[in-house]
Amino acid sequence: MSFRAPLTNHHADDTLCPADHKHTSSGKPLHPDCPGRAYTKAVCSCGDWEKKDCGKGYVNECRRRHLADRAREPKVLRDPPRLGPC
Repeated sequence: MSFRAPLTNHHADDTLCPADHKHTSSGKPLHPDCPGRAYTKAVCSCGDWEKKDCGKGYVNECRRRHLADRAREPKVLRDPPRLGPC
């Protein structure tokens, strides 16, 4: 199983900043209706990890490291056996 941790940008009021809202590297909006990127967040599909910070590059680097660590884990740790009926 491979894990995903997509990056999402958010406004200061915690609303999602759509992908078509472009920003400068500091988060200032280039889209006329955007108040600006306040923070970037990544949540891993493993359910055990998330990172939220005002620095998009920092979140992306942490995300890459986490996904690389998950990929190196032995398969038995990544995919525990199911114990119940499914």
